[in-house]
Amino acid sequence: MIDSFFRFLFNYRPVVFQQAEVRFLPSSGAYIAALVVAVAIGVALLTYRSAPAKSGGRHRAVLVAIRTATLILMLVCLFRPVLVVKAAVPQQNFLGVLIDDSRSMQIADWNGNARGLYARQQFADPNAALYKALSDRFVVKTFRFSSAATRVASPTDLTFAGPQTRIASALDGARQELAGLPLAGLVVVSDGADTTDASITDAILALKAATVPVFTVGVGRERLDRDVQVDRVSAPRTALKGTSLMVDVVVTQTGFAGETVTLDVEDEGRIVGSQQVKLPIDGEPAAVRVRFTASDPGARVFRFRIAPRPGELVTQNNQRDTLIDVLDRREKLLYFEGEPRFEFKFIHRAIKEDHNLQAASLLRTADNKYWRTELDNPEELAAGFPKTREELFAYSGIILGTVEAGAFTGDQLRMISEFVERRGGGLLALGGPRSFAEGGYAGTPVADALPVVVERIARQQDPLPVARMKVRPTRAGEAHAITQIASTEEASSKRWNELPVLTSVNAVQAIKPGATVLLNGTDERRRSHPVLAFQRYGRGKALALTAQDSWVWQMHASMPLEDMTHENFWRQLLRWVVDGVPNAVEVHTTTERVEAGEPVTVVAEVVDKAFVELNDARVIAHVKDPNGTTVDVPLQWTGERNGEYRGTFVAATEGLYTTQVEASRESTAIGKGVAHVRAAPGDAEYFDATMHAARLRRISEETGGRFYTTDTASALPEDLKYSGRGVTTTEERDLWHMPIVMMLILALMAGEWTYRRAVGMS
Repeated sequence: MIDSFFRFLFNYRPVVFQQAEVRFLPSSGAYIAALVVAVAIGVALLTYRSAPAKSGGRHRAVLVAIRTATLILMLVCLFRPVLVVKAAVPQQNFLGVLIDDSRSMQIADWNGNARGLYARQQFADPNAALYKALSDRFVVKTFRFSSAATRVASPTDLTFAGPQTRIASALDGARQELAGLPLAGLVVVSDGADTTDASITDAILALKAATVPVFTVGVGRERLDRDVQVDRVSAPRTALKGTSLMVDVVVTQTGFAGETVTLDVEDEGRIVGSQQVKLPIDGEPAAVRVRFTASDPGARVFRFRIAPRPGELVTQNNQRDTLIDVLDRREKLLYFEGEPRFEFKFIHRAIKEDHNLQAASLLRTADNKYWRTELDNPEELAAGFPKTREELFAYSGIILGTVEAGAFTGDQLRMISEFVERRGGGLLALGGPRSFAEGGYAGTPVADALPVVVERIARQQDPLPVARMKVRPTRAGEAHAITQIASTEEASSKRWNELPVLTSVNAVQAIKPGATVLLNGTDERRRSHPVLAFQRYGRGKALALTAQDSWVWQMHASMPLEDMTHENFWRQLLRWVVDGVPNAVEVHTTTERVEAGEPVTVVAEVVDKAFVELNDARVIAHVKDPNGTTVDVPLQWTGERNGEYRGTFVAATEGLYTTQVEASRESTAIGKGVAHVRAAPGDAEYFDATMHAARLRRISEETGGRFYTTDTASALPEDLKYSGRGVTTTEERDLWHMPIVMMLILALMAGEWTYRRAVGMS
């Protein structure tokens, strides 16, 4: 509309004025006309000076100015102003047309039809008016692109089935293929979506350096009227079988604000979790936390799905799939208790039926005498607490009961700290008379790792003061997997209110800046005490449980015999302690899903028994494809990071690929690791599925082109003619006969007459 109005007033489109320069081509008579105009201006000045006026010289000055402007405008026309513009010589220049061939072009938001239909009809069909207008002026080279730009021989080549959109790669490819030819510019027909993380800045700079303008045509709507989208799912890549997972999901919507929908979690079509979601205002993200249990072992594809709503144009973005490797293995912890007590007994009882947890325990019964249980062999822990890093680092987690710091050597205290920081293990310190500050840990490496501030005690009280606390989850704790002691979040919250009080003899008042409190205790004086806190420390995490008698939740008179609160709490707590603890060989792929035929990069991190990175290991990946065929892929040290090895294989067919990596050194096995990846059609094209006008405008504006929509694209052929690139000829366009000039002259004459009437000079 604005362009049409501009052309009506000025005869030519804005692009002509942008590219052209203004010159005057006066005839010999124009100079005589200039003299006549000067005389006319003088006559007007004398006439108005002697004319009567109701209010003096101000009105005469205004009238003189209007008459002078009118005469000068006429004189400018007599001097014949022209636009000198470079126009492309017909059929002497090439034009690259890049058509988006990705899946998002199947979305039907162009007059009820698919975006791709517009692209095919207007830019690939030789009989289309727009295509004819372009081909009459240029030698058109048509490309289609999703991952890369390839030539189009006929409209049927466009399938709109590309799994991703890489605009930068497409621009680079077309520019390089057309390099050396007289190129008028590039035309990109797309919805502007880019499903890669690659920046388009480099591609734009290359186009600017080559002075190649890009004209972009945006297809689709900038806003979908009714749409629900599952934006992001933050789920772990691995989980221990039977673990209760709390997964964060982000949902956005337009057109359904205030409605309540159900977010379901499906495992091979079976619903394993659900959460009600009240949709926020349009465009505002809603953070949802959904709980479910990973009960079946193996590589599981969990689907997070909201049922399509009435009127939704795009339903593919209502769900996201994530691959979680559910591990059916026994994670081993080392539990060191300094004295016999009920807590030791009931922790073992709580996890006895959990076949995925093992607590190898060392209970001190007297000086240098220990009772050992849950061991793999008779020699394990025979000499007491481990004295070497290799022995200690064989465990995934450590539980320190009420045992004083003096029970360890200085090196053992450093080993415990390094177990968390370097090995990446989990440390849980329990409350008791020989724990934290009361156990003399202030100033030790263990205190550095703990999430609570351990202060020095000037003088130990005897007996230690006991705080009786009502324990409740904090705001952060309510959403954490550890606190889910009942079947639902609501039931868990209610159950916490009903639990008996616990006691603590450890005067822990402060937590460290990076720590998070999950459980708080309130004593009889309404003072708050941190009961359960954690922090990340190096590669691992450390937790502090200041209560000394959680066993009360099992044995208190108010607790029914069949109540599982204590068991659930300890299973969830210890599972989280060992969650994500790395092994000697850690394996992952750079993505969890690829398209069939795409390469997969396998990354392995290899360390020795003391968790020192190895750069001289022999690392082999055994890749098993969906058909059961196994191929060996050697992994090479990257040289970028110590202990990091990489290799690549191609996922030729759709299905699940299992990669088992084995590492050895000088014929000695180091360890094994497993990772999974899926080859399946991607869905990234359907997320953020609106037309991204800002990206397309940036490309066109920074390269000297223009941005169009489907409604304004008809002006593209003429604008391309005046791009100034390629083989051009100089054209002169007269300006004196523009409608705006006649309108100004008439407006000035009418203004003079009207003003004269108003001031009584008619």
